Amino acid sequence: MHPGRAAPRGVFVTGTDTEVGKTVITASLALALADRGVAAGVMKPVQTGSLATDPAGEAAILARLSEVGRPSEELTVYSLAAPVAPLVAAQAEGTAIQLPRILERVESLAGHYDVLLVEGIGGLLVPIGETWTVADLARAIGFPILVVARATLGTINHSLLTVRGARHAGLDVVGVVLNNPAGTVDASVATNAATIERLGEVKVLGTVAHIDGELSPERLREHAIPGLDLAGLFERLGL
Repeated sequence: MHPGRAAPRGVFVTGTDTEVGKTVITASLALALADRGVAAGVMKPVQTGSLATDPAGEAAILARLSEVGRPSEELTVYSLAAPVAPLVAAQAEGTAIQLPRILERVESLAGHYDVLLVEGIGGLLVPIGETWTVADLARAIGFPILVVARATLGTINHSLLTVRGARHAGLDVVGVVLNNPAGTVDASVATNAATIERLGEVKVLGTVAHIDGELSPERLREHAIPGLDLAGLFERLGL
């Protein structure tokens, strides 16, 4: 960041795994902030399995659901065709992902907003380069971490491992959101949040139920945001 310039405010959204709903939660946070009159931006620095201009790609979905009004090509720095880990996808294309390029885009986008929400890829130990991971990216950006986890059976282990791993990596964990993208329900859903809070000494910011049908900003406002308790997060961001 440039000397003399105020450090940007933001949140890095990571997951316990892939397909846990990071995009939905990131977009929901952006909408919730916008509804409070806060200019919120989003970005997906690295995506695999689709190119930046693909309307079915994560950057495009994030742009649409968050209503940021920016083309998806601005929200992602590297988009790689192969649906594998970024390191492997980049190697398949004969390239390498450069951390400084990502940090430059973070700084550029952050300058347009009060808060920037950065969606990671997979979990914290997903390799982006030969010697660095999503955790290293999050640490370089410097935002507090929000962990998105499944709401169902198995999430206690995955959530606690991720929180512990994040703290071990020197990351500041601001909370956990439990999400139910698959719509499955089991007996553990009623107690998972309390158990994760107690054993992980971390705040669970809510449980988001499965949303049937096509997603839209309106449906996130109706079904996702009400399941989130964001007062503590907003306070941490100075809002």
